[in-house]
Amino acid sequence: MIVALFGVSLLSLVIWCVLLFARGGFWRTRCAPSVPKDRIDAIAAWPAVVAVVPARNEADVIGPAVTSLLEQDYAGAFHVIVVDDHSTDGTADCARAASLALGRPERLTVIQAEALPSGWSGKVWAQSQGVAAIASRGLPSDFLLLTDADIGHPADAVTQLVARATSERRDLVSLMVRLRCDSIWEKALIPAFVFFFAKLYPFAWVNDPRNKTAAAAGGCMLVRRDALEEAGGMESIRAALIDDCSLAARIKHRGQGGHPISLDVAARSRSLRPYDGPGEIWNMIARTAFTQLRYSPWLLIGTLIGMTVIYLAPPIVALVLGPLGWPAWLAWGAMCCAYAPMLRYYGRSPLWAPALPLVALFYVGATLASAVRYWRGKGGQWKARVQAPAQGG
Repeated sequence: MIVALFGVSLLSLVIWCVLLFARGGFWRTRCAPSVPKDRIDAIAAWPAVVAVVPARNEADVIGPAVTSLLEQDYAGAFHVIVVDDHSTDGTADCARAASLALGRPERLTVIQAEALPSGWSGKVWAQSQGVAAIASRGLPSDFLLLTDADIGHPADAVTQLVARATSERRDLVSLMVRLRCDSIWEKALIPAFVFFFAKLYPFAWVNDPRNKTAAAAGGCMLVRRDALEEAGGMESIRAALIDDCSLAARIKHRGQGGHPISLDVAARSRSLRPYDGPGEIWNMIARTAFTQLRYSPWLLIGTLIGMTVIYLAPPIVALVLGPLGWPAWLAWGAMCCAYAPMLRYYGRSPLWAPALPLVALFYVGATLASAVRYWRGKGGQWKARVQAPAQGG
């Protein structure tokens, strides 16, 4: 028994060494670089941008989100389209009220999404409706800002995004916005969400055109209009539940070779959505976790084994074997060191780091719940809409 536990702990230590030194430095938390003023001043003609905001029952957050967009200090043409996706809570009225309060109703268009066709996910369908409205209304649009109805942007967000896209010649610039981290459950669970995402999609690899890894964060994606069209438009990802990463892959891998995209954590853009209880965070994970595993039972089993070896085994073996379990102690320490930068980004003490195995256990449970929901025909459920394909479909 001791030999087996020692072997597992040694395996965990080896894996953590690989993760720390050969996984694109995923644990480093580098905020998006700010474009200096001289480079911004050097841009003679600013391209036109249209923000597309899909919204379904977002009355509690869309007002501040739309306000942050309408208050953008952007030198070029800028317009906001909110697509009301069959809301029942007055979402559209809240968006219009925000524009009237600022005295800028001319910068906002609110449209009603048509009925969801078969084979489309709800968010992507709403986004496609917004993109179609750009042409029908004759709005200039060199870039599209695809953003969510619960995101608050600083006043220079569009300027910074466009400056990066033009100066770095990138077809997609995306920010992982800072999620709310105020309640005790948010403090305990939210930093790990971004940590696990970065481990799956190391940002350095995403930002390297030579690397096949592609990812984006749906809360904030600036994409060149012509690049989106070359990639097949929104229709090319019509069934995607993980729409942001699917779109990033289409943009980066279209045609021959790799096209430059970028993904960084945001310094100031933030999510307005609260997660005051564990159930809300559980549902956020369970909505797409099994989708990420391509609905494969084998990948699910592999994930559960991997999470057990990487996160759960080190503290268990360390506490059971004591000094004899030195590889487990080292693995646990490596885990804490890897997690510390993300905790610092969210303003949390590094003393939270040793509890990451418990957080990982929560995520394992939510992943299992995601699979069970899919097998019960309730996969991808969001705002009372089931979106995952039927089992075997």
